[in-house]
Parts: sequence; structure tokens; C-alpha cells
Amino acid sequence: MSSNSTKHQGHQARKRFGQNFLHDDNVIRNIVKSIRPKVGDNMVEIGPGMGAITEHLLDATEGHLNVVELDRDLIPGLKVKFFNHAGFKVNEADALQFDFMTLKTDERPLRIVGNLPYNISTPLIFHLLSYAGNVQDMHFMLQKEVVMRMAAGPGDNNYGRLSIMCQYFCQVQHMFDVGPEAFQPAPKVDSAIVRLAPYATLPHPAKDFKSLENIVRQSFTMRRKTLRNNLKKTISDEQLTELGIDAGLRPERLSLEEYVRIADFVFENKMQSNSESQDG
Repeated sequence: MSSNSTKHQGHQARKRFGQNFLHDDNVIRNIVKSIRPKVGDNMVEIGPGMGAITEHLLDATEGHLNVVELDRDLIPGLKVKFFNHAGFKVNEADALQFDFMTLKTDERPLRIVGNLPYNISTPLIFHLLSYAGNVQDMHFMLQKEVVMRMAAGPGDNNYGRLSIMCQYFCQVQHMFDVGPEAFQPAPKVDSAIVRLAPYATLPHPAKDFKSLENIVRQSFTMRRKTLRNNLKKTISDEQLTELGIDAGLRPERLSLEEYVRIADFVFENKMQSNSESQDG
């Protein structure tokens, strides 16, 4: 998460990296309090910036922290600032491409935190969800609107593909909001802190995760249209009725459990017709 005022540090926040540096000490303290880092944690910070939060994480974990930073102009400053922490490691990489499993060197799950660049936050969250089985929790600063979408339930206007995919893997908690004045430069939007806690056992496991992803993507291609319209190439009205689902509903009315039900049905049908065509 990114740091104290940009001016005296001599680093200009970069638009292409979506940088907004956090400089409000109260907000920083609240974030750290929400994360509750402690000694022995396998902490990972995405986009440490100039190290405002990094400092607190290093204090709490007695100097053990991996950071993933893309902007190579910031890296020398971080290395100088935290040179006396032997367990501080900078991974120069794009978090979207980075293999977070390389940081899991023992049985300890990862604890991931980050002030995520708003321009890549959604694809980055999808990337990080793929590691959910090896993660204890994730705390992110995001655009408030994105956090509302992650935490929304069926029937809410913010509910959609991001809500369903996050909630498939994790308990999602909208922690608190952060105003633009906490950053340098101030973004044009409100921000919020979200906590994602992966389930030890998935509440609604799909038989085939790819099928679930496809069904959810298709269902929300056109939000204003009904399931009947969006899924007509995949499943019939009669089949939806058999599953206890009203084909006339809009996609944001269905629960995660109902999406899993559709995906499992479509997947089983596909498997069956594959085996029949092989037998035939």
C-alpha cells in the first residue's frame, strides 16, 4: 500500500500504474488494525508504493514481509528505507502475472494486503482468487464501488459476476470507507477497505468451476435481459423450471447456490452427451 506525501520523496505518482499514495496516518492505523498482522504471518503486500503501510507490517511481523512492486523507480527507495529488516524481500513484478505460490515456502497460508491500482483491480482480484486455497485472508483498498459489488447480495443493483465469484471462494466484508483526501494525489472517487476470508470448505462447490464461470459470464452479458435470453443457447426454459429456477428472472435475482445448480446441470449434460457420442 502506498505511502506518505509524494512531494518530498521526489516521486511523481504515475497515472499508468494507477498510483495514489496513502498519507493519512489515522487511515493507515485503521487499516493495520483491521489486518491484525502478527509475528509468524506469511504477509505479502501488493504495491507498497513508498512504504506507509509496509512499515507497520514489518514492525508487527518482526521484519518478515514480501512485497510485489511493478514500478522500478520505487524499489531502490523501499530497499534503502527497510534495509535493516533481513526478512524484507522485494519482488519486482506485475501482480497480474505474478505466481503467488512462489511465496508459499512452508505450510503457512498467505496473508495478502494491497492498495490495488483501480485500473486493474477486477482482473487482479480474479487472479488472486485462484490462490484462495492457500490464503488465510486478503485486505484490499479499492474503489468503493468495486467493494460494494464484491459484497452485494442477490437483488442488489451492485450484484453481478464479481460478487458471485468472490463469494464462491470467500466471505466478503466491506470494512470501512476512505475519502479521497487520504491520498496524494487525491483520486476522483471514494475508496473502501474490503476483507476476503477464503472458506476452509466451499459452501456451494461446483462440479466444474469452468462451467460455473461460463454460466455466470453468459448470464450477465446483458444485465437488463432475463436468464431465458442470456442462457438460451445453453439451457432451455423447461430445464430451468426443472431446477426450480424461473427463466423470466433477471440475472441479479439468482443466488450463488442457484448458479451452481445451473452450472452442475449443464456440466453433467455435457459429460453425458460426450460419453454417449463416444459409445455411439
